[in-house]
Formats: sequence, C-alpha cells, structure tokens
Amino acid sequence: MSLKIMVYIIKSLQSGPAAVSLSVTLECSSARGRPSCCEQAHAKMAVEEDIFGTFFDEETKTDVLVKRFTLKNSNNVSVQIITYGATITTINIPDKNGTLADVNLGFDDMNGYLLSTNPYFGAVVGRVANRIKGARFSIKGQQYNVAANRGENHLHGGIKGFDKKIWAANVEGSKVTFSYLSKDGEEGYPGDLLVNVTYSLSEDNELVLEMKATCTKPTPVNLTNHAYFNLAGHNEGAKEIYEHELMLNADSYTPAVDAIPTGEIVPVKGTPFDLQTPKLLKKAIPETPENGYDNNFCVIQKNTENGLNLVGRALHPKSGRVMEVFTNQPGVQLYTANFVPEDDSLPGKGGCFYKKHGAFCLETQNYPNAVNQANFPNSVLLPGQAYIHTALYKFSVQK
Repeated sequence: MSLKIMVYIIKSLQSGPAAVSLSVTLECSSARGRPSCCEQAHAKMAVEEDIFGTFFDEETKTDVLVKRFTLKNSNNVSVQIITYGATITTINIPDKNGTLADVNLGFDDMNGYLLSTNPYFGAVVGRVANRIKGARFSIKGQQYNVAANRGENHLHGGIKGFDKKIWAANVEGSKVTFSYLSKDGEEGYPGDLLVNVTYSLSEDNELVLEMKATCTKPTPVNLTNHAYFNLAGHNEGAKEIYEHELMLNADSYTPAVDAIPTGEIVPVKGTPFDLQTPKLLKKAIPETPENGYDNNFCVIQKNTENGLNLVGRALHPKSGRVMEVFTNQPGVQLYTANFVPEDDSLPGKGGCFYKKHGAFCLETQNYPNAVNQANFPNSVLLPGQAYIHTALYKFSVQK
C-alpha cells in the first residue's frame, strides 16, 4: 500500500470564505490501474445540493449563505451536511420493518444551530476537540495560551471553534469535501492549519468521515465529529436511549477530575466503565459516578488491513437498528448527553425538545489534554506531516 499526499489551495471566492483544500489521498490498490478499495466500496451517486438558510455574521456584518448537501444510497439511507461547522443535520435510517427515522439530533434551521445552548450537535469540532487543562500548553519550550471557554479550561476549539465556521464545499462524485483554513493565532493556536473533512455514504450503509490537515507551525490537532445519536429516532428521548445496548471495544479508560484526565490509564475491568460486553444503558448509566458517561475510553488497537479498529456497537432492539463505529484514532469519548437540559429549553427538529440522556455520542479522538500529558499519544502535528483521522459509522438492522 502506498501513500500519496497532495496539498493545494483554492483561492478565495469573492462572495465566500477562503476555500482552502487539502487533499491527502491513500492509494489502496497494490497495483496501478486497478480500482482502489475506496472506489470499490462506494457507489457513484450524485450529491444533491440546496440552501439550508442564511444568518447575519456579526464579525463581517454580512449575510452568510449556508449550503446543504444530501448523500443517498439505494437502501433508502440518507445523510445531510451543511457548510456551517461541516455539521451533520440528518441521518435517515430504516428499521427492521423498513420504516425510516432520523437518528441524529439537530435543528430545522439556522436559528437552532446559532443558539448559545447548541451542544455542538453534529458538528466538526477543533482545532482540538475535548479539553486542554488550564487553556495552555507548551511546544518546544514555547507556551501558548488558548481561549478559556469552559471555566479555566479550553473546550472543543474555543469560543469560536470549527463548529461555528463556514466551510467551503466541493462535490466530487459521490463525496462532498468541506475545507477550512484556520489562521495562525486563531483561538490562540500557532500556525495556519488547512483542514479537509470528506463525507461519503456507501451501498453498505457506511458513513465515512475522513478528516485531514497540514500546518505551517507545530500545533496540537485533535478533530472529531460531535453527532448525537438515538437509534429509536432523534425525538424519542431518554426512555428509548435507556433501551439501547452498548458495547465498547475498550479495555481501559482515562480517569478524570472535572473532566480533565489525571494522566492515568486504568483497566475498565471491575468498574462501571467496563462495556466490553453489551450492557443495557438503563442499567449501566445509574452505576456511573456521575449518573452518565462523559469519559474517554482507550480503543483496543489491532493491526487491521484498513487501519481501522472497532470502537463499539449500539443496538436498539425494538427498532432493530444497529450502529457500529470504527476509527484509526486511539480513543473515543462516550457521552450520554448528561448536560442537555431536563426542561423544555432546547427545542429540536419537528417541534420536539431534547433533554438529558436523550442521545449518546461516540466521539473518535486522541485522549483529552494529550498535549499536556507525555504518556498520552502524541497530538502535535509538525509542518510537512499530515493529520489523517477516519471515522466510519456502519448502520444495519437486526431482526
């Protein structure tokens, strides 16, 4: 298997944000002239494009257009993504009887996504997802202070992270790529960072996210997608989340104090964090110290042919919907929407209200605060290197 890396910049359009494109191509075929494994796995279907909405940007004092892209396959599965935050807004999946439901929490329009209480629904977050302790880090003796937006700590890229940016979009065949240039000094981070996130949907009901980046100065990078799932349907709430069975392919986790890892890596065996065999969430959640999960788990690493490891498997028995997650990253944040309000203050799609424990997230990632923990996997990207993060969500039904 050969690795071919190409980087190029598309100059900014007069009416839009800088359209920066970073292309990192993995040549999966061992012989020239043969279709790559990626080409074989994904059917060539047109991507539909329309307008999701507009909003007034207070910084530029202009109205900003938000585009929406729809991926579909022949199994009646569809996914929609918008240019605001490269955000997944909709994932329609049939159940064991063929009945469709949207299993992704989100909003009907931009008014929802602009809410200060939007808990990153479906968005790409970065430059560093999760937390950085004290909102500071050092690289080669140079200290950097980044935005402290969660108490004294830094969360999900800062005050205006990637989730709140307009991304340029480019459709190529059955894929859509969202591109963003994070400038030197943005939210306190060093160096320019060119980011591409490519979404594709296969005939095997695999939603694949390929997140790639290069930089001009050494900088920490830890991207993720913050989709909130409820396999019963986005509006079915905690009652149906508790009926989910969840398995995580993780034999250890990183204990935390106030959501900041202590630096320890502890076996899950004999703890409420042992989800190596499927557990019903209505039994597992009450056993946790915080009445819910918001923890980084260490994914068991194997030398797989495609470089991806199984993260976990969720099953909603009543509908039969199954979601399996795979990644090349060392960790995953399991979050059971503990901090979503318990009242009717967070309106969602179709007039529903999203509440505590109404969804779960499996955020593939490096370990939180890795830039400040020498024993955690390296999170610093150097000029000339490529950050490559793949997350694969495979949907199926169990009858």
